[in-house]
Amino acid sequence: MSGSTTAGATHILVFPFPALGHMIPLLDFTHQIASQTPDLTITILATPKNLSLLSPLLSAHPSIHTLLLPFPPHPAIPDGVENVKDLPPGTYRFMFSAMAGLREPLTQWFRDHPSPPTAIISDMFLGWTYNLSVDLGIRRITFSPSGAYALALMQSLWRDMPKRRHPDPDGQNEVFSFPEIANCPKYPWWKLSALYRSYVEGDPESEIVRNSFLGNRASSGLIVNSFSELESVYVDHLKKDLGHDRVWAVGPARLQSDNPTGPTERGGSSSVSANHILSWLDKCGDRKVVYVCFGSEVVLRNDQMEELAKGLETSGVHFVWSVKRPNGSHVEGDCGKVPIGFEDRVTERGLVIKGWAPQVAIMRHRAVGAFFTHCGWNSILEAIVGGVPMLVWPMQADQYANATLLVDHLEVGNKVCEGNQTIPDSAELARAFAESLGENRVERQRIEKLREATIRATREGGSSTKNLESLVAYLKEITF
Repeated sequence: MSGSTTAGATHILVFPFPALGHMIPLLDFTHQIASQTPDLTITILATPKNLSLLSPLLSAHPSIHTLLLPFPPHPAIPDGVENVKDLPPGTYRFMFSAMAGLREPLTQWFRDHPSPPTAIISDMFLGWTYNLSVDLGIRRITFSPSGAYALALMQSLWRDMPKRRHPDPDGQNEVFSFPEIANCPKYPWWKLSALYRSYVEGDPESEIVRNSFLGNRASSGLIVNSFSELESVYVDHLKKDLGHDRVWAVGPARLQSDNPTGPTERGGSSSVSANHILSWLDKCGDRKVVYVCFGSEVVLRNDQMEELAKGLETSGVHFVWSVKRPNGSHVEGDCGKVPIGFEDRVTERGLVIKGWAPQVAIMRHRAVGAFFTHCGWNSILEAIVGGVPMLVWPMQADQYANATLLVDHLEVGNKVCEGNQTIPDSAELARAFAESLGENRVERQRIEKLREATIRATREGGSSTKNLESLVAYLKEITF
């Protein structure tokens, strides 16, 4: 479905990739530009089962049009699955080729539209839209939900295509360096992007992923969900690498709706209401609660759940633990199970949330003093905005790079463990939880300065605000 647009008005198409960690920041960014530029015509593309995620944005901006296209079938994606959060483990990359199946219906929509978009803003995992934009004679701008440092690493991998000397299990620890990226340590093969590590030359699925990143490099511009004061060195690196200055750091993208508790429908249902969570936190002392959450995709194995629960129990700290429910693709009974009796034993000082948590509101609550995280970029930004230091357990994707930035560069986090197969030690976890809430933590002082920098960046005259204004001006200058 789509609404009519005014002839001659600047019209852009926003195209999210169907993964919560990608969709939500792009929807928040869309809110930013819609709020700043009411005369901009915006159409946002979604498939039927992702339409509900657009509800907060469409409620705030009824003028935004929706383009609803059927989800293209793919042999590796189960019927009825339209979002990465519901995919079986190890099948993430198949979503790239599934979404590329929208090219023909999207082209037809453009051809039939009386006043089609002059630009496409699409997720970095939809790099094929660059070639589409060339065919249509319009501009395509990449949106990166990842930070500038992690993106610089990804771009370097797909540009140079480094290979292991020993492509066997023994080569997992082979070290790779990125000397052109400032302050970048060497990484073993197993810490590099799984999308890159799974690349097989000539394999159709692999080539779609590679061409997506090459399409990003060729696109007209790049929007990064970060801000200059946080990653100026790496924003500048991206400009140099791409060979132009059309790199706009506009973050943090809007992190919550007008409802201060944050809409739970952004990510799904929850076993505990937002109001109950905040009321529970209201009863806790300042900076006395550890918040534990590993994002929208990670489901811990039960042996990992056991150690984490034991660590929380023996630490003696107050905590909120958000547990992602297993979906149909997980082996029944092997994942995401809170140990029997745990909730009863910690009922006075612990709150377990099964399902989606209103993370922005939790992170901004005065009671939260530390955040145990998988280092997803959205979670990092939300912690910075809340002024909450982090304990990190990077597991996959860009999370190892993000951990480097947090722990080594910014020094606002401490690494507790790493790797999605790791079984953490409960005694080490307990010690880390207890220490993270200590008074006069230097990490807390550093992250408070970052929080203040975020406020400055997003105010009138701030770096992110200026970049947003520059981007909108660029979009308005585009003509067929």
